[in-house]
Amino acid sequence: MKITRRTILLAGPGLIAITATPLLAEADEQIHVVKDPGCPCCNAWIGYLRDNGFNVSFEERSVEDLAIYKRERGIPEALSSCHTATIGDYTVEGHVPAADIRRLVAERPAAVGLTVPGMPMGSPGMGPESARQAYDVLLVGLDGSSSVFTSYPAA
Repeated sequence: MKITRRTILLAGPGLIAITATPLLAEADEQIHVVKDPGCPCCNAWIGYLRDNGFNVSFEERSVEDLAIYKRERGIPEALSSCHTATIGDYTVEGHVPAADIRRLVAERPAAVGLTVPGMPMGSPGMGPESARQAYDVLLVGLDGSSSVFTSYPAA
């Protein structure tokens, strides 16, 4: 096949679209956060996600409604935290780092999602990383079980 100027001009927009698609997908990671209206650390985590390239929407619910939502999304009470997010079909509970959310979405395990139970100091949205307590990000299985997804040592 002979490559002509016309072939290049006609193929150009398609090639640009194909090469730009991964960049557009990464820059437009949609995550929706459901939080308690009075929780400042939830707002800090939302800011952290935005700073890390996520497109964040959020809504506020009462503590009671938020607890119901967590159960509906498959988060066991023992593994809960202050806010609950969804990205695709996954649930992200608490102060989960952006890198772990991206890994979850890339690897696509058969799971409910990720959680950082409680509110460990130094996790995203919970104070400076230099004061980080050791904590684990847990993968929540479809049966409610959990396993360590990532471990973060104390700073």
